[in-house]
Amino acid sequence: MSIIFKRKSVRKFKDEIVDDELITRLLKAGMQAPSSCNSQPWEFIVVSKPEDKIAISEMHQYAKAAANASHLIITIGNLNEAKVHRMIEQDLGACNENILLQATHEGLGAVWLGFHPIEDRTLKLKKYLEIPDYCIPFSVICVGWPLQDGDVKLRYDEAKVHYDRY
Repeated sequence: MSIIFKRKSVRKFKDEIVDDELITRLLKAGMQAPSSCNSQPWEFIVVSKPEDKIAISEMHQYAKAAANASHLIITIGNLNEAKVHRMIEQDLGACNENILLQATHEGLGAVWLGFHPIEDRTLKLKKYLEIPDYCIPFSVICVGWPLQDGDVKLRYDEAKVHYDRY
């Protein structure tokens, strides 16, 4: 079965550090994503310092997983690089999914924490990480060795499929 059907959101991690080489492979996978006009408008901040992970985990109520992850990958949309600004969310969404799928392939656990477009979240992250104004902090991806294995619930629902017309 494809890696797509093995991916799940993991919010609890072992107290083990993920090797830098694995983090680089995740970033390479992210950069392999399709983007509008092939603009590749993404940039990343890799966070590993415990105090930074804790600070980010406190930026909103659903970010608690960040505190115990080995690394955080902050995905950023650079508006100066984007050829079509209104497509940057799609570009970064594809990038994020590639990172999550590569994490699953590597045996890692990961979860995508949404920050953009919720302004108070993005402003906190932007200020804390000193992200320039021409960049949009899109998400925080928590990465680590999963604390436990678990089954993945398949989500296919025939009732949501339409052919030719709605």
